[in-house]
Amino acid sequence: MTLEASGGTDAGVDWIRSSYSTSDGPDCVEVAAAPGRVLVRDSKHPDGPRLALAPAAWATFLPYASAR
Repeated sequence: MTLEASGGTDAGVDWIRSSYSTSDGPDCVEVAAAPGRVLVRDSKHPDGPRLALAPAAWATFLPYASAR
């Protein structure tokens, strides 16, 4: 996992907001598939830093998160 600053490294990716996120809630998460990584960001701060995960790490995390 890496933390990436904003700055165009993910230009052209399509961000998808979590169905559990609301526009005024405290937990607004968006994800995007990029070449060789899955990006995660706070939708309230789209120009802020984002996590970059290897696809295998993301696939391992999803069952854990969906059980919560």
